[in-house]
Amino acid sequence: MNTYAKVYSQDAQISVNIKNGSITDLFKTIEQKTEYRIFYKTNLVSDSKRLTLNETHKSVSSILSEVLSERNLSFDLIDKVIVITPSSMAPQQMVSGKVIDAVTNEPLIGVGISVQGTTKRAVTDINGKYSIDATKPNAVLVFSYIGYITQEIPLNGQTVVNVKMAANIQNLGEVVVVGYGTQKKESITGSISGVTAKDISVVHGGSTVSSGLAGKIAGVTFRMTDGRPGASAAVQIRNLGPALYVIDGIQKDEGQFNNISPNDIESITVLKDASAAIYGVKAANGVVVVTTKHGSLNTKNTIEFNALYGYQNWTRFPKGVDAYGWQLNKVYADINQTGHTAITPTELAKWKAGTDPAYRSFDWYNAVVTPNMPQSNYNLNASGGNDNINYYVSLSRLDQDAVIKQYKFNRTNFQSNVDAKIAKNLKIGVAINGRIEERVNPGVPGGDDYWVPRFAIMRNTPMMREFANDNPLYMNDIGDNSTNLALMNYATSGKYQSDWYVLQTNFNAEYKFPIKGLTAKGMMSYYYADQLMNNHEYTYNAYKYDPVTKTYNVSGGSQNPWQERQTSKILETVIQGQLNYTNTFGKHTINATFVTERSNRSDAEVWVHVVPPLNPIDIMQVSTLTDYNNSNTTLARVGYVGRFTYNYSNKYYFEASGRRDASSMFSPDNRWGNFYSVSGGWRITSENFYKNLFGSAPILNDLKVRASYGRLGDDTNIGISPSDFTYINGYTYPTGGAVLAGQFVPGARDRGLQATNLTWTISKITDIGADFSMFNGSLTGAVDYFYRKRTGLPNTDNTVILPYEVGFNLPKTNVGSDAQMGGDLNIQYNTKIEKVDITIGGNWGFSRKKDLTLNSNPQFGNSWDYYRNSTINRWDAISWGYEVVGQFQTQQQINSYKINNDGKGNMTQLPGDLIYKDQNGDGVINQLDQRPIGYGSNGSQPIQNFGLNFTLAWSGFDFRADFSGGSGYSFVRNWEMAVPFQNGGNLLKDFANNSWHRVDPYDVNSAWVAGKYPAITFNNGGGNNYNGAGATPSFWITPVKYFRARTIELGYTIPKSIINKMKIQKLRVYINTYNLFSFDNMSKYGIETEVNDNNGLQYPQNRIVNFGVNLSF
Repeated sequence: MNTYAKVYSQDAQISVNIKNGSITDLFKTIEQKTEYRIFYKTNLVSDSKRLTLNETHKSVSSILSEVLSERNLSFDLIDKVIVITPSSMAPQQMVSGKVIDAVTNEPLIGVGISVQGTTKRAVTDINGKYSIDATKPNAVLVFSYIGYITQEIPLNGQTVVNVKMAANIQNLGEVVVVGYGTQKKESITGSISGVTAKDISVVHGGSTVSSGLAGKIAGVTFRMTDGRPGASAAVQIRNLGPALYVIDGIQKDEGQFNNISPNDIESITVLKDASAAIYGVKAANGVVVVTTKHGSLNTKNTIEFNALYGYQNWTRFPKGVDAYGWQLNKVYADINQTGHTAITPTELAKWKAGTDPAYRSFDWYNAVVTPNMPQSNYNLNASGGNDNINYYVSLSRLDQDAVIKQYKFNRTNFQSNVDAKIAKNLKIGVAINGRIEERVNPGVPGGDDYWVPRFAIMRNTPMMREFANDNPLYMNDIGDNSTNLALMNYATSGKYQSDWYVLQTNFNAEYKFPIKGLTAKGMMSYYYADQLMNNHEYTYNAYKYDPVTKTYNVSGGSQNPWQERQTSKILETVIQGQLNYTNTFGKHTINATFVTERSNRSDAEVWVHVVPPLNPIDIMQVSTLTDYNNSNTTLARVGYVGRFTYNYSNKYYFEASGRRDASSMFSPDNRWGNFYSVSGGWRITSENFYKNLFGSAPILNDLKVRASYGRLGDDTNIGISPSDFTYINGYTYPTGGAVLAGQFVPGARDRGLQATNLTWTISKITDIGADFSMFNGSLTGAVDYFYRKRTGLPNTDNTVILPYEVGFNLPKTNVGSDAQMGGDLNIQYNTKIEKVDITIGGNWGFSRKKDLTLNSNPQFGNSWDYYRNSTINRWDAISWGYEVVGQFQTQQQINSYKINNDGKGNMTQLPGDLIYKDQNGDGVINQLDQRPIGYGSNGSQPIQNFGLNFTLAWSGFDFRADFSGGSGYSFVRNWEMAVPFQNGGNLLKDFANNSWHRVDPYDVNSAWVAGKYPAITFNNGGGNNYNGAGATPSFWITPVKYFRARTIELGYTIPKSIINKMKIQKLRVYINTYNLFSFDNMSKYGIETEVNDNNGLQYPQNRIVNFGVNLSF
């Protein structure tokens, strides 16, 4: 019996031509052409029978089976070792069974089975079945498979052993998608991480893929600043800036990445260091490589249906007080500021009772927000293949309602990947990805259509009401149209709708030359996107109710009819040609790749505005046209790429790549750039000295150290648009104008000096890291340190100042530089306790930047100006302001305080007011006392990011929990979050409950009750406790720290004994939660941890509970 365990991806294929030779000649030929080593006893092959053999591209196992069977011999193939043994005719104790995936229940093909302590081996077939001779006392079967946890099972007399194998998630990426190809994970010399379909399949928290990356990849920073339907997270690699996205080999933008259906993604690989250099332009901030699903040859047709339905609620949003709380604190504020108030105790009592219709409170939060808003996601896909064709076809539909009333988003995705062998060495493929997006909401003025309802919650007072006399036929005149909920009503506001129609098609071909290892690939990509936006904002009336006459009188509303339409069209073509060569010579493996690619993109946009005569008329006419704008943008790039990799005995690794790129962003003289990267790795555990020191089974069973360095170019972060063509003479039109002969004539302006010297920004990246495995693969991980230096950051050089009369500034040149450094770590542990498979993983990343030179070379007036405003050799994202050292406790303390705290001799100070540190000791608090007092403010990415992932599998049940967190950035409170009664609106409950106040709100001499916040004043943002101090006090800066449950999912796979009768292959049901809870220091303020608007009123993330099913036929 011939047995072999496929540890590597394929049984090696060779060509053999032996005439009248011996069997040992065959063994030598196999050893010369492969990495196999053959062991045998001489007497087994000493017969004189001659051998003549002529085979082309045939597997080694097939050749050996044919030749050895004629000589009554057999063989065992274990890793790269072949052992020749005599065929045994003795009775065998056979054990058989089936091996399946513990989660999916799918059969596993090619699992290695061995009898512990013997050379007996077997491998599972296409159905996951196996059979092995286990004739041995107290036999133990060992099951091993790439990407899965090895199992040892004592037989104890069993003759049938069925096994469920749990995935070793750390090793699922055994073959990793890298730049323009794939590479075995063991040979990677760069800092590369990734996730697979199993990780992405639990992305149920929102509408975009980015929400599924939080906390899963070390060094990938994540901040979800906006939770509205269709919104995506701010994802960066090591805080380096916007990453490049490569989807099925084509460079795309973040929007295309976020709108792929998660069901269609096979894997996501992140290139974090100089390994990204092979992608050239735009790759300086790292690369996210996405591979969509494909069918497999010779696999049965499978149909899958995935469905979920869930309910959304806001995680957190600031809450205001009711009408009584508003009136009470207005009394406090009036007394604090003027010593008297117009609100009488009798009126205050009526507001507290709330029984009089004129003194009832209105809850604007409940008027704007609807709890438990639905979201649903359905996916139907089919896949399979025969000898020549494999396919994957998928259709997905997402519907997501906003928690804010009347706002909706939906998206339909289509994915089709078909590959076909049309000749012996030629295959072609067609990939089509399309989507339709629709966003619908009331016709709200301004760019942020969610602004009105969010601000209404805090900027409308609880004494106001949505409808006059609570009659829904009459919108109430609240005095401010910008927060009137008439703008949330289709009947009074009109309708805004934006639709995107997107199509991405890739045509590819691959030809294998008769020369071993030489292949050619070609790809052409066509991308088309079309947007149509219509916004029709109605006029409406607002009313006041007269209780005496019982009439509704028009007193306000909007009389500004508005109708706009925008069309945008994007067309992009990409052509790639690729030549690959790979071969193994004994212990030496080489790979060479050459690529040429060219891309062209054009953007066209038209925007028109008319004044519609009536609300119902939705027709745009020339006679009502007031504005017409159009723009056209073009961008072209071309690149030539080369890469060489070398692997000696899976011990020493080397890789080098280079690119030559040109971009239309620069003038012809500065258009071309040369970029490169080099990297190397050393697997220490493969050295003989390591084995001699630690034996054959060390605790640290795999250790590879690696280093990389690269020079990358960037043409995307240079502060100009592709349409600017700043290196060409011309005029800006229209710019201003004048009335001539009674008509307005648009003007034109000279564009100024050309930016002929502007060229690539250069990033030089160094990475040093290590990959390790311990306890026979149970504990795995990687650690990295990186340093990036950028030079040539573009800006205007202010060392040369042009006179104002010139009329324009100097053009941008490459004058700035900065450095970014940090590290990341990931670790994962896999184990099995009884019948429970457990995986625990964690990751951490740190990254921070500082300027080396200032981009614009500003001129500083004095040493203080330089200290305060120069950022050279300082960490970026620093908040400046006044350090708060306490709060005044009594009026006596204020009267005797020697430092002029408010710039007015402390005449405005009250107990509870903030005390600032006199940094320079001059007795006066002013700008000279400002110092760095916190991390980067609201728009910054966290300096530290971390994640924790946990999975369990037992008897059909599966459980997963993904956590992510961040720290090292600040939330700077302002507006409603710092100023009581901002703009005359509502007051935070936190202020009402925790501010300094008098025992008797009407008695100016009443005793003070201490609190957390200064005594309340009315809309006094210019006060000394706030921005009136000239800078933000540290009191209002919170260094954010959070750790939140991103995804928690519990599933159950129905046993096959139940579903087989229904001809169902797999049936799994689950409950999934997203953002279920969070540990952070922002809950006390009622503010979502990841928002960046300092008023705290940004659309927060949603807490979602989903119910779903996965069905396969």
